Amino acid sequence: MSSAKVKTGSLWGKSKDDLKKQLVDLKTELGQLRTQKVVGGSSSKLTKIHDLRKSIARVLTVINHNQRSQLRLFYAKKKYLPLDLRPKQTRAIRRRLNKHEATRVTEKQKKRQIHFPQRKYAVKAEA
Repeated sequence: MSSAKVKTGSLWGKSKDDLKKQLVDLKTELGQLRTQKVVGGSSSKLTKIHDLRKSIARVLTVINHNQRSQLRLFYAKKKYLPLDLRPKQTRAIRRRLNKHEATRVTEKQKKRQIHFPQRKYAVKAEA
């Protein structure tokens, strides 16, 4: 078995199938180590278990990142994005009017602006 720490840099270039296969291998090895620990293994098994759990997390992180990037490409030209792909921001920012909605003016406001424009005052400078 591998039992060595998995480097994330080496995972990015791998295909989905290779990542899945590596994940299965890591999980089976973790199961074996856990049974050995119950039977009565050395304390070195604990550090190996820790390293394996972290390696599994790294592999899953790469798989999920690749999956999300593929989904982003798929939804790039679509009208709506799934909620988990949208920017999180804050609740207030998400509910705020967008730029187009904020600059819209009603007919009545247009007429009022044309007929009653903002007055310009000239202030005489003291010499």
